Amino acid sequence: MGKESEVFAMEIDNQKSTATDQINNAKFSINVLQLLKYSQMQHGLRFGDYTRYRRYCIARLRRLYKSLKFTHGRGKYTKKAITAPTVTEVRFLHLVLYTAERAWSHAMEKQQLPDGPNARQRSYLIEAEAYASYMKGSLLFEQDHNWDIALKSFKSARAVYEELGKYGDLENQVLCRERVEELEPSIRYCLHKVGESNVQASELMHIGEMEGPALDLFKAKLEAVMAEARSQQAASMTEFNWLGHRFPISNAKTWVAILKAQELEKDLHGPTAESLPAEKRLAIFDKIFAAYHEARSCIRNDLVTTGNSESMKDDLSGLDKAIGAVLGLRTIEWNQLLVSIAKSKLSKSRDDKNEKVTKPEELVRLYDLLLQNTADLSDLVSSGRDRKPEEVAFAEECAFRSLVLQAERCFNLAKSYSSAGKRTEAYALYCRAQSLADTALKELQSLTTIDQVMMKELKMLYDDCRSNSCIEHAMGIMEEEKAPENLSNKISSISLAGTDKKPDKFLMEKLDIYESAVGDSNTKGVPHIEQFPATLPNNPSQSNRIGPCV
Repeated sequence: MGKESEVFAMEIDNQKSTATDQINNAKFSINVLQLLKYSQMQHGLRFGDYTRYRRYCIARLRRLYKSLKFTHGRGKYTKKAITAPTVTEVRFLHLVLYTAERAWSHAMEKQQLPDGPNARQRSYLIEAEAYASYMKGSLLFEQDHNWDIALKSFKSARAVYEELGKYGDLENQVLCRERVEELEPSIRYCLHKVGESNVQASELMHIGEMEGPALDLFKAKLEAVMAEARSQQAASMTEFNWLGHRFPISNAKTWVAILKAQELEKDLHGPTAESLPAEKRLAIFDKIFAAYHEARSCIRNDLVTTGNSESMKDDLSGLDKAIGAVLGLRTIEWNQLLVSIAKSKLSKSRDDKNEKVTKPEELVRLYDLLLQNTADLSDLVSSGRDRKPEEVAFAEECAFRSLVLQAERCFNLAKSYSSAGKRTEAYALYCRAQSLADTALKELQSLTTIDQVMMKELKMLYDDCRSNSCIEHAMGIMEEEKAPENLSNKISSISLAGTDKKPDKFLMEKLDIYESAVGDSNTKGVPHIEQFPATLPNNPSQSNRIGPCV
């Protein structure tokens, strides 16, 4: 029986005569069942010896690689992939077949250990099963069909990871819990597609707020679903309202971009906005800017292709102005968020080396940007002939915001001068900031609806300006009173003989010190190499030791 199987294998390996025909026909066939049956029975599996069969597969692969001259390099390992052009004879298929047999026999060998697989090996086997279930579910998730099978695969993977999370070290438990959390959005989405959940597609956006590589496919799929939902919603919408104006929109792409931006704005202005970290809010702002810029790009493309219709051009120009104004408002909010982040770092201790402390000059720069943004927005809204009452009120609000920003900028500029020790300038700026804050308070109190938050902030700014101006005034008087005394102390320490100056040593006097005698090349100091003329020694017999003078 052994000889027959060996002859059978040799016949398969040495099909020289039929190889040319197979190449011409580009078809290769092997009887998998017959080949594996002979190999398994002759090399250990007749007695259930998987270790012996695994070693046979390793040796068989080694002979195949060598005979096919398909080795992976003698020195550095260079993997060679088996692709369709690579397969020039049937033995290349044997490589794939015996590679699978080797992996299978190795797994079966682990299963048949004397005491069974140990805890670590069993954990690896179970983890592999969870990974396989996850990959199967991800494949069906991407293919958009068999949602029930995908759901079962994701649930199976979740169950295994939940069980694995109960054992092992702390790091393993944390990793398993993270994977369970990453699988949850995909399971919820599959339930939604199967129809076993009442969760709407818009609500799924909040489920995918976690970060992780396992959620990238889910987020991409969800974004595609939301884009389709926006397209359906845009088909039923006809106009955009802004400050009393109504602008018709016929381009669906423009509506989709606007709807995307409005959905993101709900996250910034909703009830959970305050709980969002600053980095998350900045990322949302970036997406809002991208959506509005996309909308303006569509509007301007429509302006180019409109033709000679003046009414359509007016509508598109007005819509472009409205979107630009909304974009300006979001830019102001973005800069205000940067100001709040900078203020939170302003009062931190300088001992914290991990985070940079904000300087008053940085706040002054941010307030300059805010003033410029507010002025641009006011000019944009005020432009045009027929102004609605809403536009007039909005322009007045911009003027009030500009006044508050000027007070804040002046206050931080005063702090910058104060840190530099310029008391007079700081005092004058604190008084100016106090006057601006007082004017803003009076204007705010004259309004019918008073913003209590703004009122509180202005009162705090007014009090800070007053207290700091008093401090700068007192510090200036103290420094002025101490000025004659300080000047007297400096004059009394002056010596006409120049004894206060540290005497310079020559090169011969500091040979044991690593210090240049020539001096810095950037300065005009005199080199100190040797004294000239040289000082004669007291003992005339030592005169021959004096070298040449430099």
